[in-house]
Amino acid sequence: MNFLPENIDQYATDHSQKEPELLQELFKETWQKALVPRMISGHFQGRILSMISKLIQPESILEIGTYTGYSALCLAEGMSENGLLHTIDHNEELYDFQRKYFDRSNFKDQIKQYLGQGLEVLATIDGPFDLVFIDADKSNYANYFRAVIDKMNSGGVILSDNVLWSGKVTETPNPKDEDTKALIAYNRLMNEDSRIETVLLPIRDGLTISRVK
Repeated sequence: MNFLPENIDQYATDHSQKEPELLQELFKETWQKALVPRMISGHFQGRILSMISKLIQPESILEIGTYTGYSALCLAEGMSENGLLHTIDHNEELYDFQRKYFDRSNFKDQIKQYLGQGLEVLATIDGPFDLVFIDADKSNYANYFRAVIDKMNSGGVILSDNVLWSGKVTETPNPKDEDTKALIAYNRLMNEDSRIETVLLPIRDGLTISRVK
């Protein structure tokens, strides 16, 4: 869901950096072959992820939730020359899809894939991290944050996707809606935790930028 009017959103996209050809192909194939293709970051948000990464120039990136690999490739664009990106996903059916595009990129030797449940895999990856992107199961967002916060470098950045959840976080959630309740609690946590400073941006379905003090 986009929270900007469609014409404004399109204008912003049209006046942002062009989407690389490899990512155009990845976007198209995702919509052709993947389930729930709207989960992909896409042109505008992808350029935002790329820009943030280029400003940070991280040596170590962690992504929780690979999907088809679009956001990983965007984040990799800003990686330092000897940097490494760790990306985790539980869907084994997408593993080869991701790898195909990673291998065609300039970062094929700098992207390490992990297959499994996020929290279990996280326990096996050592930090410190300069940049983290959380875009996986919403009920575990707070758990992912707690798992990575002590592995962050000072000045590192944690990005969290879908934090507006189609606007449902602004409403009283259905008692059975665990994802919305989890995101409401997560947004409160990210705003109140003294170890970070946070800005929530209404980009697409909401993107939080949190800087580690």
